[in-house]
Amino acid sequence: MKYEGITLVTGAAGFMGSHVVEHLVREGIEVRATARSRRDVSFFDRLGVDFVAADLTNPASLPPLFDGKVDRVFHLGAICNFSTPYRKLYPTNVEGVRRLSGLAMQHGVKCFVHVTSTSVYGRYGGTPFVETSPRCPCDDYGRSKKNGEDEIFARMAEGLPVIVVRPCTVYGPRCNDGAGKVFSRPSAIAAIPGNGHQALSNVRAEDVAAAVLHLSRLDTAMGETYNIAEDSHPLLGKALRLAAEVFGTPPPKRQLPLAIIRILARLSGLAAGVRGKIPDLEYDATGYLADDYIVSNTKLKTTGFRFQYPEFETSIRQLGAGYHNAAA
Repeated sequence: MKYEGITLVTGAAGFMGSHVVEHLVREGIEVRATARSRRDVSFFDRLGVDFVAADLTNPASLPPLFDGKVDRVFHLGAICNFSTPYRKLYPTNVEGVRRLSGLAMQHGVKCFVHVTSTSVYGRYGGTPFVETSPRCPCDDYGRSKKNGEDEIFARMAEGLPVIVVRPCTVYGPRCNDGAGKVFSRPSAIAAIPGNGHQALSNVRAEDVAAAVLHLSRLDTAMGETYNIAEDSHPLLGKALRLAAEVFGTPPPKRQLPLAIIRILARLSGLAAGVRGKIPDLEYDATGYLADDYIVSNTKLKTTGFRFQYPEFETSIRQLGAGYHNAAA
């Protein structure tokens, strides 16, 4: 698939969206970035990117995003945490998808890449999640992403050229939301949830950005769904100790039963909510810690995609070195 027009990136001021914008610019692609109105747009100015403010919950703000010739959309605009209730997720994560995809269809977009989440699968059932695994979300965030996917699948049936991608836990530079934040910067996790032997699936933000661009260039990817997860599956306890080591924070020295972790997460969430913050360990996220959580990347790799950061420990050590260099 070839593109000659503008590539629109929604959620461009967020963690993942900003990485997608950076990657596209490095590839010489003309980008239009959008997010809610903000005073500081220096990030986009430095990259030479056109920034157009819009709000997925405000239909009147969306049509200008498609001015000119927009022929590709990377839709990352979403609320991405486990602490926001469904009633507040729905206007962005579901209705926003319906509105934006409808406009994309009206304007003849050649490719709409919808970035969702492996949270749509719900709890682990003992075998790695593949793209055809049942979607049984177990929390408000996962439910909002599933319902957003359903909006996209309906548009696909109407003729919109769609690619659906489901990253697992994303970590990397600038990550401040979602479960990946504990592997992206210093955190205050003082204890290992459960026995610490739960296998995880993670992925670096830079690899997600490269993967969505790679897939958008493949005619064979249209109408398909792809998981995005790195090759390794670190154990939770080892991963938390490694993150503490590389970021220079006290390592978790003890294990706590998950029942106690859930109580502490609930209390931490209430305290963080008073401050308008998202806690390092969110209550609903603890529901994923009872078992392994392994996501298969086989389908993505069969397209020829190669990860820059396929192995967790090497990636975390590189990330920690970058963090300390920036601080210095």
